[in-house]
Amino acid sequence: FGLFGCLATRAAFNSGKVDIMVYMFQYDSTHGKFHGTVKAENGKLVIDGKAITIFQEQDPIIIKWGDAGAEYVMESTGIFTTMEKTRAHLKGGTKRVIISAPSADAPTFVMGMNHKMYDNSLKIVSNASCTTNCLAALAKVIQDHFSIVEGLMTTIHVITATQKTVDGPSGKLWPWARSSLSSTGSSPAWPSIPTPKVSIVALSCHLERPVKYDEIKKVVKQQHSLFTFDAGASIALNDHFVKLISWYDNELGCSNRVVDLMVHMASME
Repeated sequence: FGLFGCLATRAAFNSGKVDIMVYMFQYDSTHGKFHGTVKAENGKLVIDGKAITIFQEQDPIIIKWGDAGAEYVMESTGIFTTMEKTRAHLKGGTKRVIISAPSADAPTFVMGMNHKMYDNSLKIVSNASCTTNCLAALAKVIQDHFSIVEGLMTTIHVITATQKTVDGPSGKLWPWARSSLSSTGSSPAWPSIPTPKVSIVALSCHLERPVKYDEIKKVVKQQHSLFTFDAGASIALNDHFVKLISWYDNELGCSNRVVDLMVHMASME
């Protein structure tokens, strides 16, 4: 029940010990208080009157998802990100699993980009990374309207739950012991910074069709709500080359995209 899992559960209801989970769910230092009711009752987490069965297992194969009535599982531990490891959830009785992180071999779907390619023969899918969700949305708008010949991207990513704010030991690789010098889950080349919320993507691209920057601003602002376009920080070198800046919420925003994907998958049943 980490940050991503907690926020995704919040998103679903908005569209250890259970007592600790209640507190974590109700109060968040960055995202504020949950505007609903949450309590522990008979060993279950009760959110807005809905009782949720709690499991505390290190091995997902032990979890009886079927007995709990869980048809969809969001795998947000960051540990079980391959098809082989994630299949353990299916053995517990759930119908489908969404990995809330990049996967080396699971089919990847991003809402608003390629989600229509999903078919219900797939049992395990990935929702990609938060950075990919932002970048793909921005790049698709530009590609559809102006055609990208080539491009480069840079991201500055906020600290994640597995990274420390000061140097210290880490259960993972040693770079994870220091936040500002760590890589993100999207690529080992992209750094993190020690701030709690909001990351940024800078997309520099060569456009096939000549276009004025004002037209780009108009199109981008009209086409997408999956990111916050920074028109003031973005620049155009000429009519064929631009640098576009977009902000994104790497936790709550991406949590909502997982819920959106889950709803879409359910509609295909």
